Amino acid sequence: MTQGTEAAKIRQLIADQHAAVTAKDVDGILSHYATDAVVFNVKPPFQIRGAKDWREVWASSLSHFPAGFGIETEGLSVLTSGDLAVAHYFLRFTGMPGQTWIRVSTVYQKLRGKWLISHEHSSVPFDPETSKAVFETGA
Repeated sequence: MTQGTEAAKIRQLIADQHAAVTAKDVDGILSHYATDAVVFNVKPPFQIRGAKDWREVWASSLSHFPAGFGIETEGLSVLTSGDLAVAHYFLRFTGMPGQTWIRVSTVYQKLRGKWLISHEHSSVPFDPETSKAVFETGA
């Protein structure tokens, strides 16, 4: 398969994962992660090791999301090479007050023919002079 075909698969996985988040479908969200995935989260706990612990974070978080919220992305970039792929983009939740853009970088590994997230890193941009979150992407 070409790099473009594999990149298209990753883009679809991201769309599917976001659909699972907005549906509050924990199983659907976790279906995209390797068992031993490491996640650097935007809120405590800041580091989660393993899909089991990441499941607990999502299960406890989704009740705080209102009905009808959405996900907006900007600047999605995907690069694939062999059995590894990297995606990065900005994400924010819509339909919720006070949401800022979150930077997301995700490493995918093809395991037994299926792309799975082996590492994900989310962070909030901030102004180093004020230590406050920055609400624009700067893209």
